[in-house]
Amino acid sequence: MMAAANVFQNRIGGSWQGAQNGQTFPNYNPATGELLGSFPLSTEADAHAAIAAARAAFEKWRLVPAPKRGEILYRVGELLTRHKEELARIMTQEMGKVLKETRGDVQEGIDMAYYMAGEGRRLFGYSVPVELPNKSGVALRDPVGVVACITPWNFPVAIPTWKMFPALIAGNTIVFKPASDTPHSALRLVELLYEAGLPEGVVNIVFGSGATVGEALISHPDISVISFTGSTESGRHVAMEAAKSLKRVSLEMGGKNAVIVLDDADLDLAVEGILWSAYGTTGQRCTACSRLIVQRDVQDALLGKLVPRIERLRLGNGLDEQVDVGPVINAQQLEQIHAYTEIGKGEGATLVIGGEMVRDGDLARGHFYRPTLFKNVRPGMRIEQEEIFGPTLSVIAVDSFEEAIAVNNNTKYGLSSAIYTQNINRVQRATRDLTTGIIYVNSGTTGAEIQFPFGGTRGTGNGHREAGIAGLDVFTEWKVVYTDYSGKLQKAQIDG
Repeated sequence: MMAAANVFQNRIGGSWQGAQNGQTFPNYNPATGELLGSFPLSTEADAHAAIAAARAAFEKWRLVPAPKRGEILYRVGELLTRHKEELARIMTQEMGKVLKETRGDVQEGIDMAYYMAGEGRRLFGYSVPVELPNKSGVALRDPVGVVACITPWNFPVAIPTWKMFPALIAGNTIVFKPASDTPHSALRLVELLYEAGLPEGVVNIVFGSGATVGEALISHPDISVISFTGSTESGRHVAMEAAKSLKRVSLEMGGKNAVIVLDDADLDLAVEGILWSAYGTTGQRCTACSRLIVQRDVQDALLGKLVPRIERLRLGNGLDEQVDVGPVINAQQLEQIHAYTEIGKGEGATLVIGGEMVRDGDLARGHFYRPTLFKNVRPGMRIEQEEIFGPTLSVIAVDSFEEAIAVNNNTKYGLSSAIYTQNINRVQRATRDLTTGIIYVNSGTTGAEIQFPFGGTRGTGNGHREAGIAGLDVFTEWKVVYTDYSGKLQKAQIDG
């Protein structure tokens, strides 16, 4: 909510309020440098107030029948649909990706609202036969309590809905700490939740730094679950701190995803998938393709088609419908991406295209980096192993299908893989042998659908999944109820 011109507030326990210390932080457009507004630089006390509000609301919200909770989410879906263009434009202004992508970001939230609303009439438990006569057993899902949702800036509507909507339908309450680079998108989402009829205090939003607000959430005894998406380093810290109080933790972290192009692939189709996966969202996706593993026999032919397409990608303000690639989120990330370009050159990789910040014309006001491609990249190089989170693609040539699979799997991450081939036997072997949480066949590394579990292996996560039915697991406890109607004491597993 806007309290004064472009000055926004936290929502805690049904009221809008600034940080208790009165401090704010600015929100800038990364394409233009324009000041978009100011948000509360909240304190630990603000976070504690939000937790207390969520805890108080939980005692009533958990008793609302799940189908009634679902009706609110259906209305959220309708409101997100009605406000889709508004939300998309807010998102493009504060994080940079082009409108067709931010519209898709909102659509993910719409899809999740309707999907999880339907779970209000399911929330399946199960009943199976028990071993004694005149006795029954049923397993039920119970809400866990207060959930801390800590989300990143690259999907500022979609990712919060992946976390909040399953938590809400299960009967939990929420303290939401969005990324400081995209606070307005998060605030509008919360406003629409309340417009849909959410009871006061069920969702609380607190803006501020991870070092202050995030740490307060991680350490507070009344937080039962932490759902975090961000870097692997930050996720590891969350897990270690939360373990001290035995909190349940769901982590979605980094990726170093690869597209494999074999010698029988449709190269034109592969080029389309590589372009979208590597340079969509300016490479700022956990599912972005940052490695292109190609059989040596077709490398020159593939790059001959791919490089001219990269050259034609148009950089600019994402509000311009003709733009293909928007800005990098902020100056720090811009510097980090360029540092990896220098690392790649220093390691002996060949810079084919890009590799520079844009310092001329209107784009100089924003944080723009030219789409970049390296070839002659060897397995084990830093640019082949470390997450860059920018528009940088490394090409690794291999001699065989088996080598391609081995190179793909040899990273500390395990989110998404893609393979281009027209050989069904290779497809079957690849789906068996690729060790990532998501595999695409003849498509790019990105484009998950909300009815399936989303997540990865190794350093990408800690085993939990978001979306689909699996998305409910971290936000529910299993409760088993036995009813003995025999009228006497029956002892299970006792002989005689």
